[in-house]
Amino acid sequence: MIGASVPSLVPSGHTPDADLVYRALVTFGPAVAGDLAGELGMTTRRVTAALDELLSVAAVTRRRGASRDVVVWAAAPLDAVLSARHARRPAPPPRTPMDSLVRGAAVRHLPSRPLTRVRLAELNAVASQEHLAMHPEPAFDAEALRSATPMDRMLLRRGVRMRMLGIGPADPDPTAPQPREPAEPAPEYRSGPSMPMKLIIVDRRVALFPIEPGDLERGYLEVSQPPVVAALVNLFEEHWRTARDPWERLVPQNSLAPREHALIMLLAQGHTDTSAARQMHIGVRTVTTILRGLMDRFAVENRFQLGLVLGQIARREQQ
Repeated sequence: MIGASVPSLVPSGHTPDADLVYRALVTFGPAVAGDLAGELGMTTRRVTAALDELLSVAAVTRRRGASRDVVVWAAAPLDAVLSARHARRPAPPPRTPMDSLVRGAAVRHLPSRPLTRVRLAELNAVASQEHLAMHPEPAFDAEALRSATPMDRMLLRRGVRMRMLGIGPADPDPTAPQPREPAEPAPEYRSGPSMPMKLIIVDRRVALFPIEPGDLERGYLEVSQPPVVAALVNLFEEHWRTARDPWERLVPQNSLAPREHALIMLLAQGHTDTSAARQMHIGVRTVTTILRGLMDRFAVENRFQLGLVLGQIARREQQ
C-alpha cells in the first residue's frame, strides 16, 4: 500500500490529497506532477494543488528536470516533516453545535431505519451549511418522504443548501407527493442513469449509508472520518456534475409570449391574481386561463411545478 508506514498528515490539518501525494513521493521517490497524477488516478490539477499545499509547509522540495519546463518534486525528510508538524499544531477551531454530535467513535452502527431517522434529525437540527443526498432507487419511498419533508423544510428555511441526486423519476419533482407553497424553497434535484449507493452527507462532516443496500431495515453506518467523508463528497460531486436537471426536457425554446411573461413577472413580485389582472387590465378569469395554459403546455399539475419550469427558463435567459 502506498506510504503505509508514513503517519497520516491529515490530523495536522492537511487535505487527504496532500497526504496521499506525500506518501507517494516517500514511497516511490521524486516525480513530476503529471506522473504522480497517472500513478494515483488523480487529475493533474488536484496533484498540483496538493504539491503547493505541501510546499507551503516545506514538506516537499522542487528542482528543475532535464528540461526547463519540467519540475521534479521530492518529499522532504520524514523526520523533519513530523517535527515541524508537532511544532505547529494548530489551535483547535471554534466548536460548533455539530461538534458535540460528531465526537466519539468515527464509525458507528445505527441498527434500524427508525434509529437512523432519529440520528439524522439530530444532525439536521444543528446543520448550518449543506445537506447532500443520493438515491439509487427508482422511486422515493412514500413513508420516507413524509418523514423527510418536515426536516427538509426546516433546513431550507434556515438557509441550508439541499442537493439531491436520483435516477430520474417520471415526475421531474420527486418530492411532489409532499406539495409546497409556490414561493416555498425546494431542494435542488438532478438525475442520472444510475447512482452507486444510497448516501446522506451533513455539512460535509458526517456521512450515512446503508449497511446492506438491498435491506434498509438492517440500518445504516454513520462515518465521521474526514478522509472517508471527503471521498464520499467527491463521489457525490462527480455524479452531480454529470447529472441533469429533469426540468430541462420540459422547457422548449422561446417559451413565453409577451403577455405570459408580463403575468409571471407580476406574480413573482408578489402580486395576487386579482392585483396582477388589474395591472394588466385583464380579468381574473383570463389570468387563470393563462396559467392553466402554461401548466398544460409544460405538463405540470400545480403552480409550484410551474414555478420550477419558469425558474429554469429564467436561468437559461440569464446565460
